[in-house]
Amino acid sequence: MSGEARAQARYIRVAPRKVRRMVDLIRGLPVDEAQAVLRFAPQAASEPVGKVLASAVANAENNAGLDTDTLWVSRAWVDEGPVLKRLRPRAQGRAYRVNKRTSHITVTVESRPVEGATGGRTARTRRSR
Repeated sequence: MSGEARAQARYIRVAPRKVRRMVDLIRGLPVDEAQAVLRFAPQAASEPVGKVLASAVANAENNAGLDTDTLWVSRAWVDEGPVLKRLRPRAQGRAYRVNKRTSHITVTVESRPVEGATGGRTARTRRSR
């Protein structure tokens, strides 16, 4: 049985460029590995990404009825949210603009069937080795 569930967090006050670094780390991983990677990542963006991943897993379990042991991160992306524009006072009456960027984080998890006795290898890949 193959199904998917997704979760989204919007208006997160971390720059999209920084969040994308975390999302790139977990894309394509099994859920338990992705959670371990985020748990030990020192970046501040790992916390909101971890919360979105946990929400996607909960959605898969409660709404879609999927087994959490077979879930993997099939898609994950970050969009830019609105930019908060602030002024920073500078010398001689000047002011520089500071852009405080926000992010929209989306994570989709999918159920992958348990691999058979071949360990995921097909006859073609065995021959090519």
